[in-house]
Parts: sequence; structure tokens; C-alpha cells
Amino acid sequence: MSALRVLAIDQGTTNTKALVVAGDGSVLARAAAPLVTQYPQSGWAEQSAEALWASVQQVIAQALQAAPGPVDAIAIANQRETLVLWDAVTHQPLCPAMIWQCRRTAEDCAALAATGIGPVVAAATGLGLNPLFPASKLAWALRNIPAVAAARDSGRLRAGTVDAWLLWNLTGGAVHATDHSNAARTLLFDTASLSFSPELAAIFAVPMACLPQPLPSDSLFGVTAAGVTALPAGVSIHAMMGDSHAALYGHGVRTPGAVKATYGTGSSLMTLTPARVTSRHGLSGTIGWTDRNGTAYALEGNITVSAQAAAFMAKLLGLTDARALSDLAQTVPDAGGVSFVPALAGLGAPHWNDAARGTLTGMSHATGPAHLARAALDAIAHQIADVFEAMQADIGHPLAALSADGGASGNDFLMQLQADLIGRPVQVAALEEVGAMGVAAMAMAALGHRLPLAAPKPPFHPGLRPAERDRQRRAWAHAVAQAALPG
Repeated sequence: MSALRVLAIDQGTTNTKALVVAGDGSVLARAAAPLVTQYPQSGWAEQSAEALWASVQQVIAQALQAAPGPVDAIAIANQRETLVLWDAVTHQPLCPAMIWQCRRTAEDCAALAATGIGPVVAAATGLGLNPLFPASKLAWALRNIPAVAAARDSGRLRAGTVDAWLLWNLTGGAVHATDHSNAARTLLFDTASLSFSPELAAIFAVPMACLPQPLPSDSLFGVTAAGVTALPAGVSIHAMMGDSHAALYGHGVRTPGAVKATYGTGSSLMTLTPARVTSRHGLSGTIGWTDRNGTAYALEGNITVSAQAAAFMAKLLGLTDARALSDLAQTVPDAGGVSFVPALAGLGAPHWNDAARGTLTGMSHATGPAHLARAALDAIAHQIADVFEAMQADIGHPLAALSADGGASGNDFLMQLQADLIGRPVQVAALEEVGAMGVAAMAMAALGHRLPLAAPKPPFHPGLRPAERDRQRRAWAHAVAQAALPG
């Protein structure tokens, strides 16, 4: 079965990647294409839906050029909660894709929450009323973008997360579907019945007819159309998952008891749970995936600006990139009392404060660029620690370790900071593209093959004294409280 080949696409916020994965777990080819996010006004975040699809076409061509030969299946992992709206006849997007970072519907969500409907929505979805999720964005587009309203009125509107958009294009418009993990992040999906809910759709004034068909994550979603990519017609699309879910699967997690953190533009911590859960500490109950073994439920915390904080600070300091920032940060023993709270698009889990804005506190005449650099890396680790602690409180027992993946997990200095601040070992995935490997593993499982996954790197063990850890965590909590102050 080592001759089995899966093309795994990982469509993220910063870039799109593709791997050609063999049945023995080896990576035969890699490809990547960068993406641009636009911030047209405060709180808004958009990407070109055409550019998302073009990046997928590009990495498919590059990967197949590097590893020519037949492909047995396609697997898709994708940035979640990003909403794409398109015309079913022309196949063209009707507006820019409103990505998961976009906060334009914060006031709409607050107004809905004021009606008291929040517990009803949470009971069905596991999620809070927050602009992170696509439902309020779809409602906003229907009210504010004439082309979207016209497409609805003519029956031509199609709405979906990025997986649905890519599937539509790969199949030449033959299939409008999504998987349960992505559907569970829309605020429109009942995680008990595993279906889009007419009641939830009515709350947001969303027409059910425009929504994709929700299917298990290991479904045969469709086959490629001729001429849309470098692939021939008839290749099966045999797995789709949100990227965070795919990463958990790629760490080899199949039962409750382990937690992973993905260090990307934002971050997601996720752990499986024995059944549907409602968080009491600012997290989300969700679906990990649905496969031939049934539905795996999960608990998750989403951080809006995570590793992006390093890129942001590097730009402010005139540095070339996040690597240069990390090198500068390591020239000082600590941040010198400085805290950077990267609430550049509000605060996500477990705080959920859309009005919060980024702050720098604790500066003095002794503060230098290296302290600011160190504060940015500290902020990434502190935000993960916030969610880690909330997750422990929700599940009612300590978590033994943290599994890490994503681009910033390759920074050894940051991973040691992380171990110090959570007081637990941090195990980093051996392969950076753990999400792509996860969804490849699901596709191979659907084809009857078990993909072997690489063991993690040697763990980072905490070395900070508990008293010092507590002091740093208290200082961080104080800084977060200041960032959350109105005006």
C-alpha cells in the first residue's frame, strides 16, 4: 500500500500548502503559495476568494510537477469560519471572503445577545454569539451587499466555508457540500442532529437553500472535473476537515485525554471529549470530526491573534521577519516588565472581548527594542496558557502535556517559554504540516489504509519555578484587564 498516493491540500490564512503523501507516511512533494489579507477598515479582514482558489490550483500543479504520477484521492484541510459567497451560475464570488478574523458584525452579535437568545444558540451549537463565526457575516452580507441579496432572490446564492468553495471549484460546480467539522463552526449547525438548523437559520435570517450539504469528514465528497486543475478528471475528494481538527487528527489523537495547540496566524487549542459539552470557562463545544467510527466531539479555545503577534511586532520594530524578532528577544533575560497584549482584532478565548485593543504596558526609560520583542513572544505563550487553564477547568482535571504544531512551533525558544508558562511538557510535531498529514490520514483510512504518523520531537520540559510562573501569569492577567478597558 506504500504505492497509495494522496494529495493533501492545507488552505490556511497565510498560505496554501500541498503535500503528496505516500501510504508509508513519506512526503513525496511539497508546495506552497502565499496569500494576502486586506484590512479595509478597523475590525474588518478580507481575502480574495479568487486568490484562494488560484493558490490551490498553483500548489496542485507544483506538487504534481515535483512528484508526477497518479493520485488516489484528494484531502482538504482549510482555514475555518471564513465565509465565501458566490453565484451558482457564473461560479464567481459575489464579494471578498470575510475571514475568521473579521469583526464587522460585533455590534450585530451584541444586539442578538441582548435579546437573550445566546443560550438557545449555545445549546444547539456549543458556540457563543461571536463575529468569529460565519452566520452573522452571512446575515450582514444579505443586508449590505446588493449582489448577495439579488443572488438569494434568484436562487443562485451559494454560501460556504473555504472547504465548500474549494470543493465546488474542484468538481466544476457539481457538488455543494461541507463536512461536519466545518459546519459545526458556522453557528447554524445543530451538533446533536448533525444538520443545519432551520431555527438557527431563522435567528440570523439566513436562507437554508444557500447552505451546503453537511457530510461526515471521510465522505466521498465528489470527483474532480476536467480542466480545472493539473489533476485529471475523476480523482476522488475523500476527506475534508477544518485545519485545527485535521491537526488534532494528525497528532494521532483518536480518544479524549490529549490536547493540541496550533500556532498559526491565530491559535486553536482542541481536545476530544466523551460527549457534547457546553463550556463554563469561555471555550467552545464543537465537533472534532465524523468518520466511520461516529462523531468525535471536542472542546476548543480560539485565539484571534497568536503567531501573527510576532510578525506585527517585527514590522513595528523594522525587523525583517518573526525569526529576527525571536533572535532579538533572546538577547534579554526577560521583557523588563513590559507586557504586549495583541488584541489587534479583539480578544478571543477565553476572554471574548471584541472591544479590546492591543496594548503595550509596563514600559520605562530602560525599555529597549529587545524587551518589546520578548514581550511579543511572551504574549503568544501567555494566550495559549489562558486557554490551557480554561480547558483544565472545563474538563475537571489537569492536562498532562501539550502537543504543538504550526509554523511558530518550530521556534524552540517559544516552545520553551510555553512549557514554562503552562508548567507542562510541550511536544512538537516532527512534521510542520501536521494538519495536511491529518487529513491525508483520514482520506487513506476511508480507502482502507492506516497511514503511519511520525512520533513527535523530544519534549520541552518546564524549567520555571512555580512562584515565578505565578508572578508572570498575574502580570499578564493585569495587562489583559487593561487591554479590555473601554475606550
